[in-house]
Amino acid sequence: MTESYVRKAVLVGMEQDFSQFTNEELLVKYKRNKDIKIKHELVLRYMYMVKSISIQMRDVYLSFAQVEDIVNEGVLTIMSGLEKFDPDMNVKFETYISKRIRGMIIDMARKQDWIPRSVRKNAKDLDSASMELCNRLGRFPTPKETADHMNISLDKYQEALGKTNIYSVLSLDMVLEAGSENKKVVQLPSINENDQPEDHYLQEEFKQVLVTAINNLKENEQKVISLYYMDELNMKEIAQVMSVSEPRISQIHSNAIQKLRLNLTNFINGK
Repeated sequence: MTESYVRKAVLVGMEQDFSQFTNEELLVKYKRNKDIKIKHELVLRYMYMVKSISIQMRDVYLSFAQVEDIVNEGVLTIMSGLEKFDPDMNVKFETYISKRIRGMIIDMARKQDWIPRSVRKNAKDLDSASMELCNRLGRFPTPKETADHMNISLDKYQEALGKTNIYSVLSLDMVLEAGSENKKVVQLPSINENDQPEDHYLQEEFKQVLVTAINNLKENEQKVISLYYMDELNMKEIAQVMSVSEPRISQIHSNAIQKLRLNLTNFINGK
């Protein structure tokens, strides 16, 4: 599907030269006149995002899908996103479509329900131990403290944490989604949710909790989170940037994700 679409889009694009227009200008033109040639051009220009994200998140889907499958779905996601995107919302299309592509991959993983029961149990046990120690110590426990609490070696703890890495990423996405949807209904004349003060306050409060949670991470954890989610590097690339092994990056990432997920879950549950 992708090859045939790209071939068709290139042929259509050859009929008209769009090189003098920026992506933003083409977006505005497309929203105004719905020219299919402009749509094909925009899909081609944003294909790199599908490929980049599909490579970055390959650990999430490789057990049930190929990169080509993700790229195919990504093309459809871009096409759909072009129809739904509002240029007046003060959000860059790159940011908007990146979130939609990541969400598409997460949705595919959810539907597969491929995570083994043992991994889910490990994640639940790790969370329970960390939560209990958090309440007792008044801070997030160290890996050694959690391992001792669970009566396992530090190596066994790190191994268990590593196995739940992908599950933690998926569940963090679900927590973030729940946070964005955890809105109280307010009867005000405005149809723009950003104009509704209570809803806007809840969104800003959630964002602040997330920022605080990230700021409370260790420096190396913050860097890994930034490189993974903001710069969209994969674990191998992050390991090269930070000059450490890929398994070590996976450990740091797992620790950071667990901390963020527990903090955000507590906020959403009102704890």
